[in-house]
Amino acid sequence: MGSMSRKSRTVKGKRSYDASLRREQANRNHDRIIAMAQRRFLRHGYGPTTISAIAKDAGVSVDTIYKSFGGKPGLIRAMTVRALEGTGPVPAEQRSDDLQAREHDPRQLISGWGVFVTEVAPLAAPIVLLVRDAAGSHTELRPLLEEVHADRLRRMTDNARRFAAAGHLRPGITVADAANVMWTYTSPELYELLVLRRRMPIKTYGRFVADAMIAALL
Repeated sequence: MGSMSRKSRTVKGKRSYDASLRREQANRNHDRIIAMAQRRFLRHGYGPTTISAIAKDAGVSVDTIYKSFGGKPGLIRAMTVRALEGTGPVPAEQRSDDLQAREHDPRQLISGWGVFVTEVAPLAAPIVLLVRDAAGSHTELRPLLEEVHADRLRRMTDNARRFAAAGHLRPGITVADAANVMWTYTSPELYELLVLRRRMPIKTYGRFVADAMIAALL
């Protein structure tokens, strides 16, 4: 009985180990596909980029990409989600929520948001601008573009509600007004105008965004 029990534990342990290795490999493949897709899309554009080229770059089959992402729009969506998480081990949105929970000075809080902008905008804005430019001729991207804009407005409206509840907004500024200000100053279009076109240094851009929101809201 003891021998059988040891054998059972050994088999279960091996199965668990094998399953863990498979998950790790799947995660690595997933990350590599997203990275290779982003490189292709940003270098060559949405239309000219093919699933077969991405599969070759990533060292996986075309079927793997279709099963995992459902085609080019799914890859773009995965790229966007990954970019909005930022560069840290904790997603940027969660870090922003944590900052709001512990920081009671609205100027310091908005300055912190300016720092988040310098982290997230260089990752996410080029992808959203790619989708915007391609959506005119590739209608399958239009729902994704609307989804991205609506999600950012939702997040900014949540921020505005918290600001209003804490009494941070100056008299006459409504939650909708504040959400519009935050939505505008965190837009990929502003990043495009000031950083990509005017070559504003990214740290200067972060301070510009924070100063503008402080002036508009407080």
